[in-house]
Amino acid sequence: MTWYQPAPGATASGVPTGYHLPLGTVTHAKRHGLSADRNTGNEKTERKIILSGMQPTGQLHLGNLEGALKNWVRLQDDYDMYCCIVDWHALTADFNDTDGMQDRILQMAVDYLAAGLDPQKCAIFVQSQVKEHAELHLLFSMLTPVPWLERMPTYKDKRDNLGLDSYGFLGYPVLQAADILLYRAHLVPVGKDQERHIIFARDLAGRFNHLYGAEVFPMCDAKFTEFAEIPGTDGRKMSKSYGNDVRLADSPEETEAKLKKMFTDPEKLRRNDPGRPEVCPVFKLHKAYSPAELVGEIEPTCKSGELGCVDCKKQLIAHLNDALADIRAKRAEWAARPDDVWAVLEDGARRARERAQETMAMVRQAMNLQ
Repeated sequence: MTWYQPAPGATASGVPTGYHLPLGTVTHAKRHGLSADRNTGNEKTERKIILSGMQPTGQLHLGNLEGALKNWVRLQDDYDMYCCIVDWHALTADFNDTDGMQDRILQMAVDYLAAGLDPQKCAIFVQSQVKEHAELHLLFSMLTPVPWLERMPTYKDKRDNLGLDSYGFLGYPVLQAADILLYRAHLVPVGKDQERHIIFARDLAGRFNHLYGAEVFPMCDAKFTEFAEIPGTDGRKMSKSYGNDVRLADSPEETEAKLKKMFTDPEKLRRNDPGRPEVCPVFKLHKAYSPAELVGEIEPTCKSGELGCVDCKKQLIAHLNDALADIRAKRAEWAARPDDVWAVLEDGARRARERAQETMAMVRQAMNLQ
C-alpha cells in the first residue's frame, strides 16, 4: 500500500521550521487553482485525482519506499492527490490491539513526510478523521450483493489462512471502494495484487450510477507501479511480519548490522566459490541502490568468485546509507516536532473533508436522502 523544494522558513533538508497551515482558510481546490466542480460533468481542468492509502503499521521500510512512496512523491506534482492513512482498515485484523494505533499513525506520517510527500501539494490525512468514509461505506453496503464479496480472492485466502470471519472483514472491499469513490478519484496507484479490488470499486460505482440515474462517480482505474523487487534480509519479500525489514528510521549502524547478516546465494559457501547474482538478495538491493557502473562490475566478479559476499555487502551498506541520508535527516527533524506532524494530518483531513462533503451531498441527492 511509497512515496522537495524547501518552503519559506525551511531548513536545509527541506523541512519547514514550523508547520502551521491556515486551517479553515485555504481550500484544497483554491490551493491548486482547481475548480470545485471537477468530476461532476463540468470539468474546468485536466488535472486528475489520485487516492492512495496505507494501513498504519508504524515505521516504514525499503519495500514501502520503493513500492509506494517514491511513486507517490513523483505523482504529487501532476495530480490532485489524497494520501490516506487507513486506520479503520487496520481494525479488520487488529481490532483487539489498538493501544499503539496513534503512535503507528504518527510514525507512518513522519515517514511520508521524510520520503518527500509535500503537504502543500497533497492532502495527507487519517481515514477516521473524515467521517464521510463511514457514511458512504454504509450506503454502499446496502447495494452490494454478498456474492460479490465472497468471490474476492483475498477474502477466501485470509479467511482460511488467518481465521478472519468478521462482518467488517467481509466488507473490507466496500470500505476500500468508499475510500476511493468518496474523492471521485480517477486513478489508484496499486500493485497487481490489488487489481481485483479496483475492479470491484468500478463495479460498485457503475451499479450506483445506474440504480440512481446519476453520474456521481467516475470509473476509476488502477495505476500500476513498476518498481524493483525489494527482498528482506532473509531473502523473502521484505515485511515487518517476517522480521526481515530495513526501516527508514534505522540508523546507519542498525542498517549495517542488518545487512551484514543478510542471506546470499546459498551455493556460494566460500569466498572464491562462483556466485549466482541472479538469485542473490544482496545483488537485488545493489540494483536498487548502487550506481549502475558498480552493478555492472559486481555481476561478473561475483560469478567468477573474485568478489566475496562480505566485500559485496560492504559496498551495498555504503551505497544504501548514502541513498537514505536525506530521508533520515528529514525524518529526524519531523520526528522531533510531533505537534507539527499532527497539524499536517489535521489540515489534510480538513481538505479531504471538503471534497468528501461535496461527494456526499451528491450521493444523498441521488438517493433522495435529503
